[in-house]
Amino acid sequence: MDRQRVFSGLQPTGNVHLGNYLGALRNWVKLQDSYDCVYCVVDLHAITVDYDPKEFAQDRIEAAKVLLACGIDPDRSLFYFQSQVPQHSELAWILGTMTPTGVLNRMTQYKDKVARGEAANLGLYSYPVLMAADILLYHANLVPIGDDQRQHLEMTRDLAERFNNRFGEVFPIPDALIPKTTARVMSLVDPMSKMSKSDPNEKSRVLILDSPDVVRKKIKSAVTDSDPEVRFDPKNKPGISNLLEIMASCTDRSIDALVEEYATGGYGKFKEAVAEAVIAELAPIRSAFRNLEDGDVARVMRRGALDARTKAEGYQQIARQATGLAAI
Repeated sequence: MDRQRVFSGLQPTGNVHLGNYLGALRNWVKLQDSYDCVYCVVDLHAITVDYDPKEFAQDRIEAAKVLLACGIDPDRSLFYFQSQVPQHSELAWILGTMTPTGVLNRMTQYKDKVARGEAANLGLYSYPVLMAADILLYHANLVPIGDDQRQHLEMTRDLAERFNNRFGEVFPIPDALIPKTTARVMSLVDPMSKMSKSDPNEKSRVLILDSPDVVRKKIKSAVTDSDPEVRFDPKNKPGISNLLEIMASCTDRSIDALVEEYATGGYGKFKEAVAEAVIAELAPIRSAFRNLEDGDVARVMRRGALDARTKAEGYQQIARQATGLAAI
């Protein structure tokens, strides 16, 4: 029996942080054991906002290196740069002809970015259509997502149904893949908000490649409260609760066990323990990253793109045939 296919992608915007790792990337690695996985660096999505081309070129390579260092295995998963597989863009155009503008007008991420000052452009506006094409191109069955991506997945499911109703059964309707246990890592300076790449305050996040000293400084300065008791109370003690979740995820210990050990020792001792747990969790990734050469990674990505184009073309031929776009 064929294994179900999983698709997911990472933007090459730099600043891959602890929240990305504990909430998603670590799970991507585990999924390779049970699913047919397609992972890509979604570089086309990243150019919807202003960027420096030279920095962006390096960000693309570093994003690929981070994923490889985390454990994405190009011998077990299809792994490539999105921009090197033109079928993504071709399918996005086809799906775009079926996407009501009213649906795009309601997409919260577009509205949020424009509200933050990003220039409104067609790419940013139609971003969810390209995301749908990413998922549907390889006929993915499952998509690992967080809460902030549910709206995009619902739109993808709707577009798959629209396409199938009009042209025949071509695309599976993808479902969300939500692991039973996953970390929701919050900002270190505003524990009511998720840890984010876009936060201008660098102290808000621990980066995967941060040195141990930097990790210690950031955890030490994490916002907490004046009550010295360590306990899990997201409403009244969001900062401490966030650190408890981080430590539990990094040590595979229960929050209850951590509370029992650190409840009365004071915040200083607890933060030191959290920092050391994070450092230990990220140490193998930092080591693997340092051992990866840019040229070697580029070759891995070129090989992956070749495989991806071959597979994508087979699937895209089905979509072309259904829509009357097949070669004559």
